[in-house]
Amino acid sequence: EKEILYRYTLFRLSRRQPIKMRFITSSPIVLLAILPATTSFVTPPTRTTFTPQTSRHDATATTTLHATDSSSNSEPTTTTTTPPPPAKDPPSYELLSRPARKGRPLKIAIAGGGVGGLTAALTMLQSGFDVTVYEKTAAFARFGGPIQFASNALSVLKAIDARLFDRVMEKFTFTGTRACGIKDGLRADGSFRMTGDRLDYLWDESAPADWFVKFPLKECADVFGLPYTGVIDRPDLQEILIEECAALKPDFIKNGNPVVSYVDNGPGAGVSVNLADGTTAEADVLVGSDGIWSAVRAQMYGEEIKKSSEDLMKRQGCSYSGYTVFAGETVIKTADYYETGYKVYIGPKRYFVTSDVGDGRVQWYAFFAFPPGSKKAPSGWGGSTRDKQEDPGENLVEYIKSLHEGWTDEIMTVLDATPPESVEQRDLYDRAPELLRSWADGNVVLMGDAVHPMMPNLGQGGCQAIEDAYVLTETLGNCESTEKLQGALQSFYRKRILRVSIVQFLSRLASDLIINAFDTPWSPHDNLGKSWKSYLTFFWKPLLQYAIFPGQFAYLYSYHPTGNMKDIPDKLESKWRTEHYKSAEAAFARVASEGQAAAGPSFFEKAKADPVPSDRVATVLKATKD
Repeated sequence: EKEILYRYTLFRLSRRQPIKMRFITSSPIVLLAILPATTSFVTPPTRTTFTPQTSRHDATATTTLHATDSSSNSEPTTTTTTPPPPAKDPPSYELLSRPARKGRPLKIAIAGGGVGGLTAALTMLQSGFDVTVYEKTAAFARFGGPIQFASNALSVLKAIDARLFDRVMEKFTFTGTRACGIKDGLRADGSFRMTGDRLDYLWDESAPADWFVKFPLKECADVFGLPYTGVIDRPDLQEILIEECAALKPDFIKNGNPVVSYVDNGPGAGVSVNLADGTTAEADVLVGSDGIWSAVRAQMYGEEIKKSSEDLMKRQGCSYSGYTVFAGETVIKTADYYETGYKVYIGPKRYFVTSDVGDGRVQWYAFFAFPPGSKKAPSGWGGSTRDKQEDPGENLVEYIKSLHEGWTDEIMTVLDATPPESVEQRDLYDRAPELLRSWADGNVVLMGDAVHPMMPNLGQGGCQAIEDAYVLTETLGNCESTEKLQGALQSFYRKRILRVSIVQFLSRLASDLIINAFDTPWSPHDNLGKSWKSYLTFFWKPLLQYAIFPGQFAYLYSYHPTGNMKDIPDKLESKWRTEHYKSAEAAFARVASEGQAAAGPSFFEKAKADPVPSDRVATVLKATKD
């Protein structure tokens, strides 16, 4: 400030112009800042006198400057400035504390207690922030199916907290250490045999053509020294995150009271968070992590929550992907159970995915290019009722089998082992990358599915939410005062937008290629693949095998804040393999004696039927699995 005053005085005196300044200050001492300019200025010779008229009790000082030209006999001229009306006080900012830094804790409100919101809460609590999560469900209960964590997400969890990582590993099922890839949905012989993905079937009719391309998941993870891709049950993950957060702040979560709107109070003044019960909470920053139908995003982007177009192709700013997915789960011991992680069966206009999810269970997904709203099953995951479906009595397993007529018996075997009442369905929506619109507005920011929902093909939805949580916390942690918060939120957006946009594009591309550009690969030994898509699929094989898939997974794993973890991944996998065998065999024996059982009620249905006060969350978390 003194430098500015000094240069301004030099500039005006050099042109013999009157100096007009108004100072907002509690002391006239600040006026001395311009004295060096007046005493060191030599040419033209001028005698300059300052007469500050001020008072200790008046914050406004009026300065009168008398400039006398020594080469003239004229009397000194006087220029007096009249103070304008009092200016509005500038905003006040507060210092924010961190370890070894003075100030108060940064106060964060998080809308939504899903995987992304809970991970953000834990990361921020560990950084010394004061965090409160506002969750719409009345209570947390065990619900939902497995969620995939790729190597990049596991690296972030390890960077957040070693204890958190160890607890996740105790509940983890590795898939990336075993064969994963694309199988021929028509040519797989039905025996679940393990074969290679070579091209020798072209000249050797007896060579198997079951596998089209295998994914280099383990090889890419080994390049970076990272833990291998796998799955964890969503209830187990949420239980771990809630317990870890509660250990740092017992009352961190408010159930049954979601965020409905907000009022941004400007730079340094925080945000007022309006809740469903009519109360208002104050925070420095509001994080919108409330899922694809986000109330926070609705206000920020001017959307109407869950409003759909007449043809259902648009819903709250999200686009229908063109695909609906059926999902189910069963316990079944296939011939390749211990040798495969997940498999994608491809064929005309659809694909079918199976994955080992631990304890002898196989979860499957059937993707179809159907119009939106063609509902056959409930949309929750976990056995909710079917009274609102087109035909509540229809056997959904038989329906899905009819859509795979002529496909391999491997699919039919998995479907036949699935209880029909456990089958569920969801229309898939996603969003285009927000390249021209920030995720942040004032003191409010979006993350996870609230701003970048994506197709499930790469299993990166939860992974990118975890990356968001880590980067957002790191960015906010660098703010020394509330003055910097809005700029930090914009910086977070700039850090994340490119990577997230690429992952969104790759996730959507995977579905579009499989449905619209892939078909049963051409073979000289049969007539199963004779369309132009079949020839294109055949010629794609070496490019996918040696360039596209290695490049894709290398890019996904390239974000790994832990760095190379050396021999830890191999030790974890070795320990897991023994435990996995024991738990799977126990499940197979149980099903052999007792038969298959459908999944328990979905989270939403259970929460309605058996609400639990938020102060009993710890008790709920100790409940056994359904």
